[in-house]
Amino acid sequence: MKRLLIILLGAITLSSCGYNSMVEKDESITKAWANVETQYQRRSDLIPNLVATVKGYADFEQETLTAVIEARSKATSVNIKADELSPDNIAKFQEAQSELSGALSRLLVSVERYPDLKASSQFSQLQAQLEGTENRISVARDKFNATVQDYNTYIRKFPKNIVANMFDFETRGYFEAEEGSDQAPEVAF
Repeated sequence: MKRLLIILLGAITLSSCGYNSMVEKDESITKAWANVETQYQRRSDLIPNLVATVKGYADFEQETLTAVIEARSKATSVNIKADELSPDNIAKFQEAQSELSGALSRLLVSVERYPDLKASSQFSQLQAQLEGTENRISVARDKFNATVQDYNTYIRKFPKNIVANMFDFETRGYFEAEEGSDQAPEVAF
């Protein structure tokens, strides 16, 4: 009976000290991260169709297509589990995704020289889907960062920080702006 009372008292103490809330917030980060990955996967799934459509134009720059394919391969090879969301790991993930974004940008810029390709309804649809996916990625990243902020703030406040340290709840990393993104790009005509 005494043992049961101690277990019950311990459970009540843990639940009132924020342990359960920490678990819920930790799971929210896992869900938000999965949503981020889903949007990046959606973008990655669109790329083979985009490349196939562009390849139909025989004189299109093969080097540009190869760069997109290689960047996609690299981006899909960088996988991070939700419990490994350190700032360094997120930076590695973000770097691979940025390379893919850059390659896609170069592809879309080079399309400007091919009016028949630009006029293709299939290409236009793929381009619109890609733009929509980029917006979805941005929204998912914002939500992820908000979820991480909520969790990090919660586990760092006193007295919850004591419980967080006892049970190894650690702060999580954010998506951050890429270096140099605060500078406006140069446009030359």
